Amino acid sequence: MNKRIFIEKKADFDFESRGLFHELKEIYPLKSLKVYLIYDIFDISEEEFRQTLHTIFADKVTDIFHEENPAEQPCFAIEYLPGQYDQRADSAQQLIAILTKNTCCSIRTGKLYEIQGLTDISGIKNYLINSVDSREKDLSKLENTPSEKPDQVEIYDGFIDFDPAQLTDFYNQNSFAFGPDDLEFIQKYFQEIRRNPTETELKVLDTYWSDHCRHTTFMTELTDIRFEGKFKNTLEKIFNQYLSIRKELNREDKPISLMDLATVVGRYFHKTGKLNDLVVSDEINACTIEVEVDIDGKKEPWYLLFKNETHNHPTEIEPFGGASTCIGGAIRDPLSGRAFVYQAMRVTGSGNPLESYKETLPGKLPQRKITKEAADGYSSYGNQIGLATTHVSELYDEGYKAKRMEVGMVVGAVPQDWVRREKPAEGDRIIVLGGKTGRDGVGGATGSSKAH
Repeated sequence: MNKRIFIEKKADFDFESRGLFHELKEIYPLKSLKVYLIYDIFDISEEEFRQTLHTIFADKVTDIFHEENPAEQPCFAIEYLPGQYDQRADSAQQLIAILTKNTCCSIRTGKLYEIQGLTDISGIKNYLINSVDSREKDLSKLENTPSEKPDQVEIYDGFIDFDPAQLTDFYNQNSFAFGPDDLEFIQKYFQEIRRNPTETELKVLDTYWSDHCRHTTFMTELTDIRFEGKFKNTLEKIFNQYLSIRKELNREDKPISLMDLATVVGRYFHKTGKLNDLVVSDEINACTIEVEVDIDGKKEPWYLLFKNETHNHPTEIEPFGGASTCIGGAIRDPLSGRAFVYQAMRVTGSGNPLESYKETLPGKLPQRKITKEAADGYSSYGNQIGLATTHVSELYDEGYKAKRMEVGMVVGAVPQDWVRREKPAEGDRIIVLGGKTGRDGVGGATGSSKAH
């Protein structure tokens, strides 16, 4: 059978409704607001449902269970877009499989909002529904969204024979994040090997050559450099020192870029013997240095690893997911270096989170929504992986209203004799581990890399 149920928190435990009411009443003249959790449950027997009702879906102490919509008008519901990862639904499905052995049951979740005191609730809908990951739920239907069967991978016939005008049309049709010159370079490569590329190959290149992965903004050559304002003298002094170091390192033939500015001192220290504890390896992504650790009075050689991640644009458009994957993006690299990650740091930049909703810039989310949901997203990921964030700094300035700043950093450590460094070789097998985290797939990193 298929079934829809509504779960209401008892008054003493309904923190979500109270918190959202106090947040929204500063914007709209509400009298009350109530949030209900919705479960759409598919392919479950009556016996299995009764067995799991008060163990998975509702707590007898804190919850009230409804089989019919308990909300009075006006009300509306929100659900994730099809394919968007729904952690609550995934957890419920796994628990049902454990308790009942039913592995065919599937679940979709949503939230129902009951509003009192307003006749026009369109503004609240706009505030609560982020079209990047969610949509309004149609409560008149109870149907499971079938999984889409992937199409056969397309081969772009004729690609290597495109003239410049055809290549430009192809570029525009596919909304690539890399530039037209990148596509010309790719075409020349496939012309040399005398075959047309597949859709997968171009999408993978688009991902790996995106700003998210390749840091094309930081790698952009800087040719017209001027300093102005009250820090002019200080910045010129620093820049001249940078030019002097470049000359000493024989890097004057390399383009001047933000990436070179950021890394030249490390290169200089390494060359001059002031960075002898740096670990150099083909497979290192997180910065790794050698340290001595006191273990019960005995000195042991360890590796210390650290990595930072910026998720400014993802957090701007999808605050919870952007901030949560900011810390997730940072942690993956010391983990892949075989280290135990034990502490983190978070630095953010936001406009005034107390500003009126009416002052939100066109096409943007409210600063309050970004700030609150980003904090929830970061803490959610950190709590799930057991990572302590020992420093949080939130900066508020009007300059961040145009674009959010979201920076995370993690630190990890591991005994040196636990790590074996090797080089990949032809014939090696690759094991990919992980779970579904979103509907964006291979293009997930490119959205924040396009020129806007």
